[in-house]
Amino acid sequence: MNEAITYDNYIAIDWAQETMAIARMTNKQDKIKVFEGPSDVRGIREFLKGLRGTKILTIEESTASQWLYTEFREHVDRLLVCDPYRNRLLSEGAKNDKIDATKLVRLLRSDMLKEVFHSGDEFIYLRKIVSGYDDLIRSGVQAKNQRSALLRAIGKSHKKDSFPPELLADKFVLDRLERRIEDYKTQKAEYEREFQRLCKKHKSIKNLKTIPGIGDIHAVQIAATVVDAKRFENQGRFLSYCGLVKLERMSGGKSYGKKSPRYNRAFKHVFKMASQSVIQAGVTNPMHQFYEYLINEKKKSEYIARHTIARKIAVLSYGILKTNKAFDLKKFGGTKKTEKDLVRS
Repeated sequence: MNEAITYDNYIAIDWAQETMAIARMTNKQDKIKVFEGPSDVRGIREFLKGLRGTKILTIEESTASQWLYTEFREHVDRLLVCDPYRNRLLSEGAKNDKIDATKLVRLLRSDMLKEVFHSGDEFIYLRKIVSGYDDLIRSGVQAKNQRSALLRAIGKSHKKDSFPPELLADKFVLDRLERRIEDYKTQKAEYEREFQRLCKKHKSIKNLKTIPGIGDIHAVQIAATVVDAKRFENQGRFLSYCGLVKLERMSGGKSYGKKSPRYNRAFKHVFKMASQSVIQAGVTNPMHQFYEYLINEKKKSEYIARHTIARKIAVLSYGILKTNKAFDLKKFGGTKKTEKDLVRS
């Protein structure tokens, strides 16, 4: 929480599928009132409507947080979905739903929670499509790896090889893996068609596609993940979220090296794959030309050059989403400026 705003009511909900605990504090009193009972969305809405004055509500990030965000955000002045990884206080001492809700509301009033971004608009659909596609890809890769391992284990080089009677069990398993892989291919094609449709519908996604190396799938993934570029204070915060920079550890004026931040791994993969695409695209691509400049003139290693390209694509994506304008090749940063801003030795 960055805003220096006080509220009349501070509410924290510890939510589970069967039970819930609601803790409430006011701005004027330190006394905490806690209610515990069966999970009831309608009951919470009625409770929130009955409170006088301004209200801020917090829940922890979980599989149900987006749904709860949608259900409650219109009934409070602010709804903050917080990062449970940062709530160390909750892990101290005894633990149950009432205790967790009590500790959570204290952290809320003390302005000690780290917010997890949630959106309640049209981007929910994009995020669910991207999440479903990512799950599908993981499932398909797993099935292909299982097929490959099975064939290697029985000394077969191809699924069409004949199977002797003693290997009929292996053939039974292999046939079902093949069905699973075929189903995966069919669903993957359906997702790709939906990505193409979304690219035509959303201006921000169209703009992202103008960046070299960004195609339909990557454009939708970036737009769905970022939603609003203004939620990042600057491009440094954005690059940290992407996992494309490291943070320096300083104490007493002395540096203790660098560490990787907590970042979105799927997002980092998007920009790494995009950098591979532009490198393989050929010399007519401006990003490829910059890659050659880093390798041949600046004598950077291949890894550093690839990583720099990934950062450059990430910075361009951030700028395009922030300005809502397409990539302009004529304004593409020259090598001196790019090198100064992005190259890390």
